[in-house]
Amino acid sequence: MTNQVFVSLIIPCRNEERFIGRCLDSIVANDYPRNSLEVLVVDGMSEDRTKEIVEGYVRQYPFIKILDNSKRNFTAGVNNGIKNASGDIIMIVGAHATYEKNYVSNCVKFLRNYNADNAGGILIPKPFNNTDIAKAIALTLSHPFGSGNSHFRIGSKEPRWVDTVFGGCYRKEVFEKIGLFNEELPRSADMDFNARLRKAGGKILLVPNVVAYYYPRSDLKGFLAHNFDDGFWAIYPLKFVSQTFSWRHWIPLVFILSLIASAVLSVIFQEFRWLLFSIIGAYAILNLGTTVHVSIRERHFSYLFVLPIVLASRHFAYGLGSLFGLLLVLIPRKPWKGRRGKDV
Repeated sequence: MTNQVFVSLIIPCRNEERFIGRCLDSIVANDYPRNSLEVLVVDGMSEDRTKEIVEGYVRQYPFIKILDNSKRNFTAGVNNGIKNASGDIIMIVGAHATYEKNYVSNCVKFLRNYNADNAGGILIPKPFNNTDIAKAIALTLSHPFGSGNSHFRIGSKEPRWVDTVFGGCYRKEVFEKIGLFNEELPRSADMDFNARLRKAGGKILLVPNVVAYYYPRSDLKGFLAHNFDDGFWAIYPLKFVSQTFSWRHWIPLVFILSLIASAVLSVIFQEFRWLLFSIIGAYAILNLGTTVHVSIRERHFSYLFVLPIVLASRHFAYGLGSLFGLLLVLIPRKPWKGRRGKDV
């Protein structure tokens, strides 16, 4: 590889003993020259074996280093990595994922060839176990009915300019121009940063042949909780920032609000019962239509029983989380510093 540029790859993590090893294995296997690469694992004071596992890699591979993140906040870990990075290009990746062999080299190549400010690829969800629920969760996150027009989840046939990508491969000067990630936002700081980047004239490129594999929550309870948090942090940032994110983040909230409003009004005005039934009916048709299509495509007809539940869990939990976030935005009070603000 000619014209090598030094890359700093940042991995913020906390309590990732089940995933950090396979993540680092995939990075070690990458084809980018090791003398032009550093890997900074920023540990948020893990209480499991995460740090012990990473230290084993540090002893074996000199280009891997470990940093402490005493704040435990995921976004603080990202910023700590950026501050300690030596690379001209900075990549932010997740510990819950693995990466194709050409992931780093292709990100760098397309970032430079397209003169982009941020480049990233496709995130393919993989079931962590062999249950139908785990498989249905992975399918939901990669389907337009589950993720809207989020192209890094649903895919793209060719490189395209987008509003955000998974992780991100940034030119270092971007952080000098835009600043660091907002540590008030432990779960959606990437969306906020990319919105600020685009507002300043920056360009974000999605490259379909840059591929990472993500392992989402494999049980329904964990999936519900994760989507509630995602919905919350899609709306609650309005407490701190002025710009909104993509319209797709608002759809579950609008859906929940329309159900609540029509249900309340139907108690007073009989005419609104038809509106309530129409909303429920339209959603049922979309849900079941998606279920049948996916079940036929995958030739796995047990999805007919589990996929409607998983899809509804995605939409209702996300919408309720968004509603909770909206209420905290509208109610005058100090910014919420609860559990989601501390955990990575």
